[in-house]
Amino acid sequence: MTAQRTEFNLSSVFGAIAAEVPDREAVVWRDRRLTFAQIDERINRFAQVLASAGLGHRRERSELAGHESGQDHVAIYLRNGNEWIETWLGAYRARTVPMNVNYRYVDEELLYLLNDSQATALVFHADFAPVVERVRAELPRIELLIQVADDSGNALLDGALAYEDCLAAAAPTPPPVTPMPDDLYAIYTGGTTGMPKGVLWRQHDIFVQAMGGRPFGSPDAMTSYEAVAENARNGGGLIRLLMIPPFMHGAAQWGSFHAFTNGSAVVIPDDVTRFDAADALRIAEREKVSAIALVGDAMARPMIDELERNRYDLSSLLAISNGGAPMTPTVKARLLDLLPHVLLRDAVGSSETGIQMNKLSAAGSEVTSGTFERISDTVVVDATMTRILEPDDDEIGWLAQRGEVPLGYLGDAAKTARTFPVIEGVRHSIPGDRARLLPDGDVELLGRDAVTINSGGEKIFAEEVERAVAAHPGVSDVIVVGRPSERWGQEVVAIVVAAEGAMLDDESLLAECSKHLARYKLPKAFIVRDRIERSPAGKADYRWARDQAAAEPA
Repeated sequence: MTAQRTEFNLSSVFGAIAAEVPDREAVVWRDRRLTFAQIDERINRFAQVLASAGLGHRRERSELAGHESGQDHVAIYLRNGNEWIETWLGAYRARTVPMNVNYRYVDEELLYLLNDSQATALVFHADFAPVVERVRAELPRIELLIQVADDSGNALLDGALAYEDCLAAAAPTPPPVTPMPDDLYAIYTGGTTGMPKGVLWRQHDIFVQAMGGRPFGSPDAMTSYEAVAENARNGGGLIRLLMIPPFMHGAAQWGSFHAFTNGSAVVIPDDVTRFDAADALRIAEREKVSAIALVGDAMARPMIDELERNRYDLSSLLAISNGGAPMTPTVKARLLDLLPHVLLRDAVGSSETGIQMNKLSAAGSEVTSGTFERISDTVVVDATMTRILEPDDDEIGWLAQRGEVPLGYLGDAAKTARTFPVIEGVRHSIPGDRARLLPDGDVELLGRDAVTINSGGEKIFAEEVERAVAAHPGVSDVIVVGRPSERWGQEVVAIVVAAEGAMLDDESLLAECSKHLARYKLPKAFIVRDRIERSPAGKADYRWARDQAAAEPA
């Protein structure tokens, strides 16, 4: 007889770790060094604040469709800091659903997300109080405002509660509710190719798929809370992770929880208003971190420049993990030249799939991008989304995930049905990445279909062209899009940023691209800009890029 498997919820997972290794550091930021026990108590207190306001669980999962929620929603409008972790996990402990908010949003974008997310509570930094004040009248659902103090000097909004005062007044014990595996984990997509959408997961499923429930390198999920506690104890607190991307980004949430499941600390750079490579490297040196998380060339290039200018003792550093945006081969090679003892890990995944693939690079080996090793339940399906492709099928299909996949998109039944189809009797997640399954079983990732360029009947994948342009030594950043063309339907346009002191010209850029691309894939135009617009997590904003391309004469 097979024993019934344990299903997990995120609040209880953290609680089990805190009970096992209470005195280990969990979060390090500026002068704050908070242990697992201290964070767990602050999570309890925040959960009590929500519960005392009447927020929590409303309807059972079995009564709801995949695109529906039966819980109250708590919007987190914060920059990185211990408060992000506390409100995130405290919301789960109160059986509410935390929702990530992009802190760069202007009024109209913030209104869209807060209304679309159906948030009934909003936790925000004082720096954002003026924006909240301007839009609050148009947020009829919001019942609770909690303001976190920062360096801005902005006064507490009328009707808002002060975060630290709330916690101080709340009980240090959990509220009288029982978090469940069916409780929701929600993550809003970045909205760099379309409007942001809230992706809904069961907490058990996202824990196993992306947050440490299946330990790195293992195909099997942990089977009990005792196993979670043992994993944390055996981790020894050795994998100290410097988290550079903002916690509003899924990869940062997943990476942080991976560190927690290993009983290790998440270290946050001092400067959370922007990416400061010197600040990040100083913290990495001081805290003797063993891993650094970053997002793509946009973060790697400034780090390389700083490593070339100044010396840092990074002898404790074992790995750099990249996710959310590609890192080009040129950048990888430069990084490994500077840090030859470090292993580079590229992780591929999305809000709709969790972690799907990995690629490891080391000094002395061939450094490439674009091909990855699959992890559990990652497949490629055919163009019609009706058949699973085999390694000997030489065709371009869709990167897909099966097994633990999301329930749906909040409030959008139609998009839920399109993105999570049933194929060969199994529900899959297909968020829109085109891919080819290679004969050895690895996957060639071609890029998001939303930014694929159709030029003269040929499909051109933007990420492939971006890698070619980035190989030019004078390019520090690039984004590639299509723009309307009378002759071709669409033509390839590269928006580039010159490296410091470099002069770019079309001839040398085309010459470099010609080494890597067929002629029909070459950009028809290069547009030089001072910077590329990206999300705080480093993801390129393709909507901005299309506007830039359209504004330039053909």
